[in-house]
Amino acid sequence: MAVYTEFSDEELAAFIAGYDVGEVRFCKGIAEGVENTNYLLATTTGQYILTLYERRVDEADLPFFLGLMDHLAARGISCPVPVHDRDGNALNRLAGRPAAMVTFLDGVWVRRPTPDHCSAVGKALADFHMAGEGFGLTRANALDHTGWRPLYRQCEGRSDEVRPGLGAEIEAELDLLEAGWPDGLPAGVIHADLFPDNVFFLRGELSGLIDFYFACNDALAYDIAICLNAWCFETDLSFNITKARALLSGYRAVRRLERSEIDALPILARGAALRFMLTRLYDWLTVPDGALVTPKDPLDYYKRLRFHRAIDNAAAYGIDP
Repeated sequence: MAVYTEFSDEELAAFIAGYDVGEVRFCKGIAEGVENTNYLLATTTGQYILTLYERRVDEADLPFFLGLMDHLAARGISCPVPVHDRDGNALNRLAGRPAAMVTFLDGVWVRRPTPDHCSAVGKALADFHMAGEGFGLTRANALDHTGWRPLYRQCEGRSDEVRPGLGAEIEAELDLLEAGWPDGLPAGVIHADLFPDNVFFLRGELSGLIDFYFACNDALAYDIAICLNAWCFETDLSFNITKARALLSGYRAVRRLERSEIDALPILARGAALRFMLTRLYDWLTVPDGALVTPKDPLDYYKRLRFHRAIDNAAAYGIDP
């Protein structure tokens, strides 16, 4: 989340007039994240998140994202639900940008996850994967292993500004992952961005999942690999196998992992680390002037990547085959 696009009070009032949400009480920009412009919107009927879609979001993908939230909510997943206007539309325009409102979800994200948090996240991810079955729309993963090299090309020549020699390391990693990326794994709808700030807890219990704007169809185990990177490293970037074991056990309590998925975890986790390093590298080098956004350090994921390079067996992630 971030604020790239601003609008006038008159523009907001005209936008809100199409919905049955009452009158605006306040609208405040949310500065976290890097992808879209987000505001906390309070009206006389409640609180909502108002999103204006920016940068990497393709407008053609928005029916998938918004429809997925409706689909998941109907199947018992606690997540924001798109607000439809009087004509039934979830997507409109504000300040020249595609825009939508979703319901406000109570809870806060945890800065220092515990094994119990990780167990709850593993279960919630498996519930998400199961609930995604039957969703009628599909979306290819624009940031799968075939998209990493084109993304890197947009940073080429500047990678070494972040760390000397980083460019050569990225090239070697791309060569290895492109050649060895697994196929034929069980697939479905994945969240693809289930970081701690996209999972809310309330009174110690997981209260819901947010931010579905990277969701797509891909290998389910790749989603697990993303979570291992996002949830199981400490602030000093050491790997916490207790958290990983809890996350994987929570997942397997809901959905059985096939042997092929377990065997693929090391390379999937390695690829996930590179993917987030590359997007953070791009954002680090291309922040628009005046944007209310704080880019994340790509070297956090460089250090995770170095850890995964030494792993050749999923047992290192705490999983019992």
